[in-house]
Amino acid sequence: MDPAELRTVLVTGGAGYIGSHTCKLLAQAGIRPVAFDNLGSGHRWAVRWGPLIEGDLSHVDEISDVIRRHDIDSVIHFAASISVGESVREPLAYYRNNLVGTLNLLEAMRNGNVKRLIFSSSAAIYGTPEEVPIPETHRYAPVSPYGQTKLDCENAIRWVGAAHGIRSICLRYFNASGADASAEIGEAHEPETHLIPLAILAAMGRHPELAVFGADYPTPDGTAIRDYIHVSDLAQAHIRGLEVLAAGAPSCAVNVGTGRGHSVMEVIRSVEKASGRPVPHRIAPRREGDPAALIADARKAREVLDWRPSVESLDEIVLTAWEWHRRHHGQV
Repeated sequence: MDPAELRTVLVTGGAGYIGSHTCKLLAQAGIRPVAFDNLGSGHRWAVRWGPLIEGDLSHVDEISDVIRRHDIDSVIHFAASISVGESVREPLAYYRNNLVGTLNLLEAMRNGNVKRLIFSSSAAIYGTPEEVPIPETHRYAPVSPYGQTKLDCENAIRWVGAAHGIRSICLRYFNASGADASAEIGEAHEPETHLIPLAILAAMGRHPELAVFGADYPTPDGTAIRDYIHVSDLAQAHIRGLEVLAAGAPSCAVNVGTGRGHSVMEVIRSVEKASGRPVPHRIAPRREGDPAALIADARKAREVLDWRPSVESLDEIVLTAWEWHRRHHGQV
């Protein structure tokens, strides 16, 4: 199939942060996104570029019906629970939502003869890294039920794909961040757990002081280093994945990151620069399982997807996030 023949894509979790940005870019590329979301953590206001189907991945028949009625030719699968800490407290809920939901989606795809899938995986499958930057060949050693469910989903997708002719690309994210350049949509979790929005909310006075978990790591300033990728670049990687699958590419797994790392203190300084306000913060103990640095080896994404990030600097990423939060919360 030629990439130009992509017509209608089912986007599970399409009302969520990354899902809504991906729906916007799909529509701009002339591909109709059909958002499928139970609105448990997604937002109705974030679905603007195609229909929203309220539904849940716990029901195979419901997914199968959407695939049939909307003539779905491909799927991008975001829908999942994503909090590492919550997954440790509620592992049954994470296995049920993430793994069982994915199995149900795969069954519905088989029923509807849909043969292309882009899966939202995670760098959490690697666990504590033995080498940085982290390549796709790194051993898999998740340290949370969240990471384990993502790995289990990847394995299920591989085996079901082999049995039923479903080709897939599993995108292993590092730290999605920032917001749509026009500030139409952005990051809004409840509760919020991600560093950049937490720092912004602290600067706005809408959130208590930011907790910096650990200042004694073996890094230049003692705080943990992460690879921050702009959400629109991440969304574009999903579209490139669909295009290469439509052109006949085989299944694979690919890291999606910038290949560059920034510390917590660098993020705080960047938020202060964008906002012109201080970010009140305090040093807290390290969180168990948090490695000193997580940075992607992103070479395979360039080779397989012909993709590279367009937003190059942390300051650019943070500025887009600040602008969205400023408008969303009505601040000037």
